[in-house]
Amino acid sequence: MCPRPDGVHPPRGRACAGSRPGIGLVCDQRVMVDLPSRLPGELVAAGAGRRMVLHATHSVVDWLAFGVWADGRLIRSLSLSPGGGIVEDIGDPLPFEVPCWAGERPAGVIAWPGEDVRPYPLPFHPPAMGEEALRALCGFVMEGRPAPGDVDAYAIALHGFLVRDRTLPVPR
Repeated sequence: MCPRPDGVHPPRGRACAGSRPGIGLVCDQRVMVDLPSRLPGELVAAGAGRRMVLHATHSVVDWLAFGVWADGRLIRSLSLSPGGGIVEDIGDPLPFEVPCWAGERPAGVIAWPGEDVRPYPLPFHPPAMGEEALRALCGFVMEGRPAPGDVDAYAIALHGFLVRDRTLPVPR
């Protein structure tokens, strides 16, 4: 089993996976890509016949990237951070994004003592939108307050797997 919170962000060389009715999860740093549209084809093909979601955030740099595929076809991809701006924006915004883009969920900015307060460069905080994406696309949140009807993310058992480079010999 993958311990919490490492299960959703396992260390390099380890992947965690689990499932519940209606959802399968694979957590691996190797799929935390800046451009969801460039997710390797073999991974997209694995989602054939169903909806597949890639979700990645990094709270230290306020980065969010997510992609949504329907039967192997990319329908939405977004990747952005306050430092890098919008890196990828493919497809129409999904309903959970609309309040964020409209400025209805502005990022609260707290300056360190002695620093000037500058306006946040995006109309919302990307990790906050990331939690809304998790809720809308997967039915749960990891850091936000669960809403009635949300799946208890901590009730999903994740199994751990060591991942090795197929080009290296198997240790004996």
